[in-house]
Amino acid sequence: MADLPRIAVIADAHFHDLEGSFEFPAIEVDGERIAIRSWADTRESTRVFNESAKALDEALAEVLRRDIRHVVLLGDYTDDGQRQTTERLRAILERHEREHDTRFYALPGNHDIFGPKGRHHTKQFLGANAARVIVTSDGEKAGPGTYATPLMYSEGYPKGLAPMAAFGYFRRPGDIHWETPFGTSDKAEDRLYQVSSSDGRNSYTLMDASYLVEPAPGLWLMMIDANVFEPRDGTFEEGGEAAFVDSTGAGWNALLRLKAFIIEWIADVSARARRLGKTLLAFSHYPVLDPFDGATGAEGVLFGETNIARRTPREAVAEVLIDGGMTVHFSGHLHVEGVTRRERGGRQLTNIAVPSLVAFPPAFKVVESSASDFLVETIELYSTAVDPRILHGYRREMAQLEENLDPAFDPSDYGALLKAHKRALVQHRYFTKEWPKEVVDEISGLTVEGVCERLGGPGTITDVVAACALEDAGQLARLDMLELIADWYCLRQAAVLALDKIPAPRLWLYRALAERFGRPPESGWDGSTDGFLSIFFGAFDAFLDRAEAGGLRIRIENASAKEEAA
Repeated sequence: MADLPRIAVIADAHFHDLEGSFEFPAIEVDGERIAIRSWADTRESTRVFNESAKALDEALAEVLRRDIRHVVLLGDYTDDGQRQTTERLRAILERHEREHDTRFYALPGNHDIFGPKGRHHTKQFLGANAARVIVTSDGEKAGPGTYATPLMYSEGYPKGLAPMAAFGYFRRPGDIHWETPFGTSDKAEDRLYQVSSSDGRNSYTLMDASYLVEPAPGLWLMMIDANVFEPRDGTFEEGGEAAFVDSTGAGWNALLRLKAFIIEWIADVSARARRLGKTLLAFSHYPVLDPFDGATGAEGVLFGETNIARRTPREAVAEVLIDGGMTVHFSGHLHVEGVTRRERGGRQLTNIAVPSLVAFPPAFKVVESSASDFLVETIELYSTAVDPRILHGYRREMAQLEENLDPAFDPSDYGALLKAHKRALVQHRYFTKEWPKEVVDEISGLTVEGVCERLGGPGTITDVVAACALEDAGQLARLDMLELIADWYCLRQAAVLALDKIPAPRLWLYRALAERFGRPPESGWDGSTDGFLSIFFGAFDAFLDRAEAGGLRIRIENASAKEEAA
């Protein structure tokens, strides 16, 4: 077999057009008006907005430095699918293709396209005097301090694919092979399927954007559109946003029910790949296996049905896909680093979760394929510089509001900003939306020493620190619980990529806390703050075990080739 080209896999770039005009009086920095989203919005979001343009630029520069010519965009390539944003992204990708002979292969994520008719968006920006202003696509919301522009609107299927049409969604010159689950036609009208509400009152004909492409001899990329829009029961405006269950939490769980033709296509493509000796890689925005590999069990007990719980694929997904012959799948969506494997009937399925460019940890993947195996390498963007104009805007915003400056405003690099953003996220999102208020009230302002005394009595911190043979006991004892909680979330998301971003003494402390106070989630939460903390600390064991089992380079056996040889 001839050498196969390497592929870069970029997930959840969430590109925001910082330089674009959204038709409002934007803040001016160094004599230039830029469209800065507010820090107030950023600290409540699981991703940063304004830093995305530079992060994507750095990722593409790294792709170029490694002489990679094929790039998969694994969904959520735009901030929220806004017309202005998508058009600017198209221009960036077209220029990269033209100047560097790159080929992009795009997949839609839940933030790129919305149902058949699209969706209005309303966002908060910094205005000319650094005051926060609202920019919306909904003209009915226009008023004092609120600006309306159609550039903020996000299109639906198939119109929303048009700006990205040249990036794999439709056949291109040079494709050795190209098809969809419906055949070889790339016309939108030939790629339709039917969905109905369970009460039978609402039925729609929708487009699916999946495709299979052979960009180089012997390599098949199976690009799966796992966006699912399920009609709701009841009476709604025809095709309106409210008429559908949003794709955000649906993913493969809903795909099994509503896009069964995808499963049939996967089985057919997998069988043909084995028969023809093709190396097959599968991609979709959503994970097919739990990317946390069961390490988030404590969250369901402590926080109920969080976004993580709602977006976790059920085991039935793995069973169906393994039976269908899928072996290696790359996913985004949850902004997480992780490798998960499942076996069934002698076959194995591996899901490789690709981190986002705009959340901790910022990274993408490079895949090198051969007849015998796949080598997957993680490329971190942690040391990238931060655009000082954005930090200037944040400082002016907080000064105007007379709020304290966040540590994120003075980062040493991009990774440090994202880690500080995680801390802000704990305060402004997780504490307010997921954590029980009484727990937050009782632990706010406490140090690790204070919590240890609460759980084990006076002097307990000494025993905990002694258990991990640490000399800087005083510094660890004074560690603010907010810092510990932020590290908890960083470990959850970043796995192995967090191990060199969190000081080693803290990691040893977290293991000691888990051993001294931790309880498994299966024991149940009794509703007390102490009980909450015990289960919370216990989760450190699962997070650390998962992190320590990972690596920046992993090798996966090409099971399809092995099966064919047998």
